[in-house]
Amino acid sequence: MKAIMVMFDALNRHMLPPYGCDWVQAPNFQRLARRSVTFENCYIGSMPCIPVRRELHTGRHNFLHRSWGPLEPFDDSMPQMLGENGVHTHLVTDHYHYFEDGGSHYHTRYGTWEFNRGQEGDPWKAVLHENWNYPRDSRNLALCSDKAIRQDFVNRSFMPAEEDHPQAQTFRKGIEFLETNHDQDNWFLQVEMFDPNQPFFAMQRYGEVYPHAYDGPHWDWPFCRKVDEAREAIAHMRCQYAALLSMCDAWLGRFMDAMDKYGLWQDTLFMVNTDHGFLLSEHGYWGLDFTIPFYNEIAHIPLFVWDPRCGCQGQRRDALVQTIDLPATLLDYFGIDRPADMQGLPLKAPVAANTPVREAALFGWHGAHVNVTDGRYVYMRAPINETNGPLYNYTVMPAHMNRLFSPAELKAATLEQPFPFTKGISTLRIPIAGSRHEFQTMLFDLKTDPAQAKPLKDSQVENRMIDYLRRLMRQNHAPAEQYERLGLVRD
Repeated sequence: MKAIMVMFDALNRHMLPPYGCDWVQAPNFQRLARRSVTFENCYIGSMPCIPVRRELHTGRHNFLHRSWGPLEPFDDSMPQMLGENGVHTHLVTDHYHYFEDGGSHYHTRYGTWEFNRGQEGDPWKAVLHENWNYPRDSRNLALCSDKAIRQDFVNRSFMPAEEDHPQAQTFRKGIEFLETNHDQDNWFLQVEMFDPNQPFFAMQRYGEVYPHAYDGPHWDWPFCRKVDEAREAIAHMRCQYAALLSMCDAWLGRFMDAMDKYGLWQDTLFMVNTDHGFLLSEHGYWGLDFTIPFYNEIAHIPLFVWDPRCGCQGQRRDALVQTIDLPATLLDYFGIDRPADMQGLPLKAPVAANTPVREAALFGWHGAHVNVTDGRYVYMRAPINETNGPLYNYTVMPAHMNRLFSPAELKAATLEQPFPFTKGISTLRIPIAGSRHEFQTMLFDLKTDPAQAKPLKDSQVENRMIDYLRRLMRQNHAPAEQYERLGLVRD
């Protein structure tokens, strides 16, 4: 048996033709939809990038207990479990966050792995000349530090051709794995792109299919913030994203060509997914941040699954599923028992017959809204005070995104009793100070208000969603202060 996951970063569901977009050119995503089952109700779990990867390993939510950080010693890792049961696992990625302090120990759980450098501000190539030329009128510079933008342009200068682009390198090495191993059995391949995340750097030919009027400075990196651009600039940025998405589509097509060539559809589970979406000026914001509500442009994500056991293709499913279900699906596919702490559920039955797996789904970012949906309603529960506290990180691996916890942070740490999922291990309980949260609690009816433009006032529906929220928090062993900061009664 064989399995493949192709994972994109910040893939906006609303920009894909299989989900109704009529202007982005992505014929291979259409081709994928014809060859697989398209899920209509897939939602994120923990945000953002690395917390999602922790979910892909453990099949349980990260965001109620800690922020961005490494795998913990008590975590069950799906690729490691596959390897321990005779399934070779291989990761090909250009996602550089794996190689920062807060991304530790994820890639080393795979049997073999490859990393392609140069995305975003990856500290890759060194050009030390002070007079090195790059577009200093770039609007990117007005929105971020000169150091980060300079590094990004240094990286780009080493990618003169499409074949040099990290995304192209990642897909090519994924195809190389298929060429080398298509006739072998018992392997799992994860091909993981940083694209189409920001900055929206694609080869020129992909942008040429989206002609538009824009005469401003270079701009392809919409940092997470409120939109303050004119209409033409907003349209320009959306076209920049579309160009990069078309590049993703082209390379996905090449990868699927290799699957066709080697007859892999006959015996290979194939999943195409993303970690989260991306706001492209909707609701007045760019990108995603813990201070921005997780509207559906971020939270409601695409998922395509081909399962050779049932052979269903060209069909759609409305079962409510989440990222935590993907590791459970892979373990089930290879006949491996799920660990007791894994809360995700296999998608074999939803793919084959649209069988429901859950009534409601929990999602969020550590310190932000705690959200729940039943597929129709989305409830975003906000903190009840301006300090957004109390709030703590629970970890034995104290690292932030790209730095370790400071001595000052660790001096305030105490030792917490084990949680049910920490295998008897006590964790550090590290207070978080100065967290802010500006938005109120909101309820949306996606049936009558799919754009989430008008929050709903309905106490009966809200109480039902609160019941879901409290139940799922309890199932996830949420610490007591999470109930306190949200103004909820803990059972």
